[in-house]
Amino acid sequence: MTAQPFTATVLGSPRIGPNRELKRATERYWAGRIGRDELADVAAGLRRDTWAQLTAAGLDSVPVNTFSYYDQMLDTAVLLGALPARVSGVADELDRYFAAARGNAEIAPLEMTKWFDTNYHYIVPEIGPDTTFALNPAKVLTELAEATEQGFGGNVARPVIIGPVTFLLLSKAVDGAAAPISRLDELTEVYADLLGRLAKAGAQWVQIDEPVLVTDICADAPALAERVYHRLGGLSERPSIFVATYFGDPGAGLPALARTPVEAIGVDLVYGPRDLAAALGSVPELSSKTLVAGVVDGRNIWRTDLRAALDKLAAAAGSAAAVAVSTSCSTLHVPYSLEPETGLDDALRSWLAFGAEKVTEVAVLARALREGREAVADAVAASDAAIASRTSDPRLNNTALRAQIAEIARAGVQRGSAEERRAAQDERLHLPPLPTTTIGSFPQTVQIRKARAALVAGEIDEAAYTEQMKAEVAAVVKLQEDLGLDVLVHGEPERNDMVQYFAEQLDGFFATANGWVQSYGSRCVRPPVLFGDVTRPHPMTVQWATYAQSLTDKPVKGMLTGPVTILAWSFVRDDQPLADTAYQVALAIREETVDLEAAGIAVIQVDEPALRELLPVRDADKAAYLDWAVGSFRMSTSGVSNATQIHTHLCYSEFGEVIGAIADLDADVTSIEAARSHMEVLDDLNAIGFSNGVGPGVYDIHSPRVPSTAEMTASLREALDAVPAQRLWVNPDCGLKTRKTDEVTASLTNLVEAAREARAGLSS
Repeated sequence: MTAQPFTATVLGSPRIGPNRELKRATERYWAGRIGRDELADVAAGLRRDTWAQLTAAGLDSVPVNTFSYYDQMLDTAVLLGALPARVSGVADELDRYFAAARGNAEIAPLEMTKWFDTNYHYIVPEIGPDTTFALNPAKVLTELAEATEQGFGGNVARPVIIGPVTFLLLSKAVDGAAAPISRLDELTEVYADLLGRLAKAGAQWVQIDEPVLVTDICADAPALAERVYHRLGGLSERPSIFVATYFGDPGAGLPALARTPVEAIGVDLVYGPRDLAAALGSVPELSSKTLVAGVVDGRNIWRTDLRAALDKLAAAAGSAAAVAVSTSCSTLHVPYSLEPETGLDDALRSWLAFGAEKVTEVAVLARALREGREAVADAVAASDAAIASRTSDPRLNNTALRAQIAEIARAGVQRGSAEERRAAQDERLHLPPLPTTTIGSFPQTVQIRKARAALVAGEIDEAAYTEQMKAEVAAVVKLQEDLGLDVLVHGEPERNDMVQYFAEQLDGFFATANGWVQSYGSRCVRPPVLFGDVTRPHPMTVQWATYAQSLTDKPVKGMLTGPVTILAWSFVRDDQPLADTAYQVALAIREETVDLEAAGIAVIQVDEPALRELLPVRDADKAAYLDWAVGSFRMSTSGVSNATQIHTHLCYSEFGEVIGAIADLDADVTSIEAARSHMEVLDDLNAIGFSNGVGPGVYDIHSPRVPSTAEMTASLREALDAVPAQRLWVNPDCGLKTRKTDEVTASLTNLVEAAREARAGLSS
């Protein structure tokens, strides 16, 4: 508890490796191509390199235990002995961990949902009546020992753990158990034991993350946190405690934490208090604390306005005993480095900062606090120049585009009534009861990836690549016809990613060369950068949809990504309201739907899996978001006739808070994640009078297991208890891109058979 204060840090770091080394090693381990030791060597090397790079950049405190083979919430469940009983039969500890994360042939995985309002997915711990918390600190102690052995011990290595309030409020009660938060006092004692062990192991600081304090998930969260940290802060043997909040304004959580004996509190000053002086000035107890000021954006890629950040730091300095500079959250959410991005013009490059550049910004700002602004005058001047360049760039100032959007909005974004649309579509499509379909993508095979790599390397030309992709489309269409699916897809072999594919064809975006970030587990994505005004120079999907439709008499869906999801899965400009950007993207998607309809495509799916993801963390901000989120979707889809069937898809979120918005989208058919949550979402839809078509996923595609016909038939029966047959569709939870062809074929065979059995049940 006498640790030296630190001055420059980040709240966490990415762990996939700058070239996705961990992804590749983990997937090879799952496939049995490497053993545990080789996987462990890759992981240890990534940890070592991260710590070395952070200290070399000038940070005097580095996070330890932010590495994970899959997810930090799952790691915390292991730490606390809170894995579900169904995985206990897996003898090997690492395989048990992966069984909880992704399941296997016999074991269903834990649920997965979004981490606050980011695109990172976390594994949802299950807390049942038989859950017995028991400390298992091997991972955090091992990584602390590694850091110490490599010279990062003493005051530098700072173990990071998720706090008990956040862990319990984000966990799920199962088997009739009370709300997990009811076990807070019991769990706090496990944390007390952990802090004692960390102190004995030499940790001088520990970071305990409580981001739930920036939300309205639980009105009692500030009081609960105050109780917890009075207890933990009062321990006689413990490291100095740094409680980190991030992703927003901690509100009442800040004074609650300040009243406890903890030594440091982290506040997100990028997405946090709108009136910084008022927020900090009203907490006199901060005068005895270190304020860890998150002034460098940890979740977006724009260069920090150093002058504005220094002003924030100056305001903070008057409220706290000491101020340390930090990122607003972990840099898990941004790419490793800007260095590989050689295809940028000078102006655009000057506006950006990826992970390595953000660490440098933290170090520069900390130096300014120590030595004065004059010591970093050149860096501040470069920052000022970049901001001026961005403000005046014509790519960000298209007045004609803004006028066009305003005119469409004035004219209205309504289609006919649901009844009118259903009649027109029934007459056109002639689908059976319980129609079967998939969400869009089919497996990205080795052959597809090799062809794409050959195109990028210049080994084949665009024409040869297109012919190979057409062959893949033809194979996928034939497979679906052979299986007996009712509404087909073209499989999306030509698409690298459901957002990047569109970003590469829209003006106002650029796609990175190596800007990979972790979405979940080994799943990595390369979010494009939306830097300017968005326009569509040409049709993007029409040729693929019409080619697939030419191969079959069954309807083939045109597949598009919706405006909210394109924003959520991109790094979006921060110089105008998100709503304005959303409507620009919506106009581009609207133009594409009109062209698809003109080309004869009768079913168009506009996916919005990220609708819940961008929901603000505070209740007061949610209505405004949902208004423009729904409005942008309806702008995207209201340019087509009643006879064209509009589908949408949502997945892996807690839908309760946006259930009304799902209805307001007014899609003709909504497919939605339901397998892991056992159709719970259907009750929510019924509660608001949802009356359009719905396709609750009957099997979880994020697990390698093949569900049986009986299992899917049982899911359909559950769904039929909640939804009349004339509105019910049969489909997987999500796209099939990440699965293997044999898994997909077996699963879809069972899905079609389950639908047949359910139809037979209707007849009888």
